[in-house]
Amino acid sequence: MSTFRVPPRWLFVRVSTSDGLVGWGESTLEGHTEAVEGVLNHEFKDRFVGCDADNIEDVWQTAYWAGFYRGGPVLMSALSGLDIALWDIKGKKLRVPIYQLLGGKVREPVKVYGWIGGDKPADVVDAAKRRKEQGFMAVKMNATESIGWLDSPTQLAATVDRVKQVRELGLDVGVDFHGRLHKPMAKQLAKLLEPHQPLFIEELLLPTQPEEIADLAKMTSCPIALGERLYTRHDFRPYLEKRAIDIAQPDVAHCGGISELRRIASLTEIYDVALAPHSPLGPIALAACIQVGLASPNYVIQEMSWQAYSIHYNEGADLFTYLADPPVFAIKDGHIEALQAPGLGITINEQLVREAAERHRGEKAWRTPTWRGDDGCLREW
Repeated sequence: MSTFRVPPRWLFVRVSTSDGLVGWGESTLEGHTEAVEGVLNHEFKDRFVGCDADNIEDVWQTAYWAGFYRGGPVLMSALSGLDIALWDIKGKKLRVPIYQLLGGKVREPVKVYGWIGGDKPADVVDAAKRRKEQGFMAVKMNATESIGWLDSPTQLAATVDRVKQVRELGLDVGVDFHGRLHKPMAKQLAKLLEPHQPLFIEELLLPTQPEEIADLAKMTSCPIALGERLYTRHDFRPYLEKRAIDIAQPDVAHCGGISELRRIASLTEIYDVALAPHSPLGPIALAACIQVGLASPNYVIQEMSWQAYSIHYNEGADLFTYLADPPVFAIKDGHIEALQAPGLGITINEQLVREAAERHRGEKAWRTPTWRGDDGCLREW
């Protein structure tokens, strides 16, 4: 088992077997790369090198239960990369795409959306136009810049105007609150957005507040989406039981990989909650999400981080950089066709991954920004 830290901020995992099969996973945890590398390169190597790669469920349960301290972003992101790689190996061994091992396809193709704007959203209309030219029918943007706990309501007018302008292009729009707004501002913005019918509003509040999110969900007709900072099906339980969400957004690189993403999909389906996996990450994470989406009835749309006009912190590499077969993610009418090759359905350019990891060896890992208000008080990024 090997790890590769590559631009822009991704952590790839390579697992090989004694009979020559190679699987790729992704354990990207933005801002905490070294911690995840520690789990993979020490604890998991000690536990799993020499194990039978066919026993995916036993490896998953051992990684989760046997360490005494369970869950959380670091452990689950490390487990995600290992799990995805093992599924890739099993698919290649049996010569089928992973979705065939999950029961087969329930749809083809899968709907996708692309990011527009950045941390400080301003002129998103031109970016939305280019996304439309690329074949997207839906986009997502940040709702606000840095904002106070109780700020002037005029701060929200620009958000509403941006959503209105992009909707007028004929595109569906997801609006990511990013947990930046506290309840006094979030309830106002949710109400203001209702006439413009956003596809969803994401992380309306911080993901530690299921009761408060449930209260706001009852006050708005906008679909509520969240889940990128929830790491297991157990974390989703209070949100589901309190009827706090409409769309679950687990991240396959954070939530325990394909195994747990599929379990979360089944759990949320019971509550009539849709699945729209979070994935502003690399090609391995995107392929893993697509494999689950093809086999999950409640899967509705997939985030993808095509860099152009997109995620501003993905600098130095693109979603397609490390692929030997970029056309597999071609977009047509807002959709990507089912991946056909065995395993994840993509081919990683291993030489390029190794060269990139070696070239950037010793460089400081990506860190999340720190935002403060005019009074010096810390604000949510």
